[in-house]
Amino acid sequence: MASINDMVSSLLEVKFKEEEYKDLFLVEINYTTNNNKLEVFLESDDRLDIRKCAKINRFIQNYLDENGVLGEKYILDVSSPGVGKPLKLFRQYKKNLNRKLEVWLHEGKPITGVLQQVDEDKVLIVQEKGKGKKKELINHEISFEQIKRSVVKISF
Repeated sequence: MASINDMVSSLLEVKFKEEEYKDLFLVEINYTTNNNKLEVFLESDDRLDIRKCAKINRFIQNYLDENGVLGEKYILDVSSPGVGKPLKLFRQYKKNLNRKLEVWLHEGKPITGVLQQVDEDKVLIVQEKGKGKKKELINHEISFEQIKRSVVKISF
């Protein structure tokens, strides 16, 4: 029997082929058995609105209920990963071009800068050092293998 994660992933793969949902992609699925909670994190190439999350939630819920997958009592949460959650997929990096990221490497100190370029195997982060006339831009070409964790930094 397939795991809950595999089942929901396959279900969404089919749903995302529909015109209305073509811009959506799955980031992560978390299922916790002790409280029977299923969390589904989605992202969009464009903009993920609450209406689409609600429709996907109902779609998954209908499937779970019809097939008795999680029993009668369960918690289902469909949302975007949210601010502060690490980027996990190549598509998330592409979506966040020209935004400020904080990138933790497996070795060395974190780098904070603007995501200028995303390729299949690496990213280009441009870091600003110094102020005024002493300001300089430093290019960091970082392979995905070097990245431990990346988070979008929101500025107000």
